[in-house]
Amino acid sequence: MENLPATSPPPSNGIIHSHHHHLEHVPQTHGHHHEIIPSSSLLIVVIPIIIVILLLAILLLTLMLRRLQLSRDTTTTSTTVATNGGCLRGSGLSGTPQPKLRGAQQVQVQVFSLKEVETATNKFSEANIIGNGASGAVYRGVLRDGTAAAIKMFRSHGRYGERAFRLEVDLLSRLRSPYISELLGYCADQHHRLLVFEYMPNGSLHSHLRRTQSPLNWAIRLKIALDSARALEYLHEHTTPAVIHRNLKSTNILLDHNFRPKLSGFGLAKIGSDKLNGLISTRVLGTTGYLAPEYASTGKLTTKSDVYSYGVILLELLTGRVPFDTTRPPGEHVLVSWALPRLTNRDKVMEMIDPALDGQYSKKDLIQVAAITAMCVQPEADYRPLITDVVQSLMPLVKKNPVAASSNSLRFGHSPSPRA
Repeated sequence: MENLPATSPPPSNGIIHSHHHHLEHVPQTHGHHHEIIPSSSLLIVVIPIIIVILLLAILLLTLMLRRLQLSRDTTTTSTTVATNGGCLRGSGLSGTPQPKLRGAQQVQVQVFSLKEVETATNKFSEANIIGNGASGAVYRGVLRDGTAAAIKMFRSHGRYGERAFRLEVDLLSRLRSPYISELLGYCADQHHRLLVFEYMPNGSLHSHLRRTQSPLNWAIRLKIALDSARALEYLHEHTTPAVIHRNLKSTNILLDHNFRPKLSGFGLAKIGSDKLNGLISTRVLGTTGYLAPEYASTGKLTTKSDVYSYGVILLELLTGRVPFDTTRPPGEHVLVSWALPRLTNRDKVMEMIDPALDGQYSKKDLIQVAAITAMCVQPEADYRPLITDVVQSLMPLVKKNPVAASSNSLRFGHSPSPRA
C-alpha cells in the first residue's frame, strides 16, 4: 500500500509530460495556419469591398453636386425675378453677371403687365399673329400710347426658354444701333414671357424673297446686304468682347416701311472671349443651311461663324433660293454646295441669279457681289473676311445703286436700268 504512491507518479508524469508536449505543439500549429490562410483571403475579400465603397462615394458625391447646382439655379431664378406687378425689373436678368460690353450702354426698357400686353394684342388674337418662330408666336399690337409693336411670346421650354428670354432682355437692353431691332420692353408675369419690339411693317427678308410677285429690286437687295453687314460689324467690332449672333438667317432680318433692315433674334447669341475672333466652345445650335462647317462639327464658335451665315444670306439675295431645299434636283439641295463652284465663274453666276430680277442689275456689280459671297462661305474660317471688310466692299456698290425714297420704288419694275 505504501509503494503505490511511489510507483504511480511516473506514468502520471509521463502522461502529463506527453500531454504538455502535445499542447505546446497544437497552438503553434494553429497559430501558423492563422497567419497564412486569412491574410491571402483577406486581400481577395477586402479590396473589392473598398473599390465598391469608393465607387459609391464618388456616385454619391456626384449626385450631391448636381443637386447643389440645381438648387443654386432655382435660387438664382427665384431671386433674380424680382417682381412688380408680376414683371421683371432691373438689370442682370440672366441670373449671372454678364460681361461688360464696351461700346454698349445699359438702357432702361419699359416693363409691361400681362394685362397691358393682352389689351395691346386683343387678348392674343390669332388675327394679330404676324409670325411664328421656334420660340413662339409674334403678335402685332398697339401700346397704350398708340405705338405699334411686335410682341414675341415665348413658349414654355423650361430652363432653356427662360435663359433665351433673359439673354435677349439683358443683351438688347444694352445694344443700341440703327441696324438692330429695338427692344421697347418686356413682361414676365407668372409663367408668361414676352418681349415687346418696335414694329417692322414689311416683315422678314425671308418672306419677300419667297414672293413671286413684286420681288425686291437689285438696289434694295444691295442696301439690305450692306445694312445687315453693318449690324454684324456693330456686334463684332464695336462691342468688346464681341457679340456672336449665332442664329443669323433671313427670317431674323426684319424690314421697316422703307425696307431698311434690322437684325433680330438674339436668343442664341453668345458673348465671345478675348481670343482671336472671340473664339469660344459651345453647344451647336442654329438653323440647317446657315451653320458654319467648323462650328457644326466641333462647336467652336467665332465671329467668322457669323460671317459664313451672312454669306448664305447673300446667296439668298442673289439667287432667291433657300439654304436647304429637298425639292430641288439632286446636287442642288444645299445652296452653298451648289453655288460655291459657280460664284467665281462669270457665265455660271449669270445663270444662278434670281430670275425674278429679270436682268435688272449691273453685271459688273453682280460679279463683285458674287466674289464677296464666295469669300464669306469659304469652308475654312481663316479664309473668310472680317465683316468690316465686307462693309467696305459693299459701300461703293450701294452708292452706285441709290435706293429711291418711296417704298413703291423698292419693288421690281422700278429699278434703275441695267448697266454693263
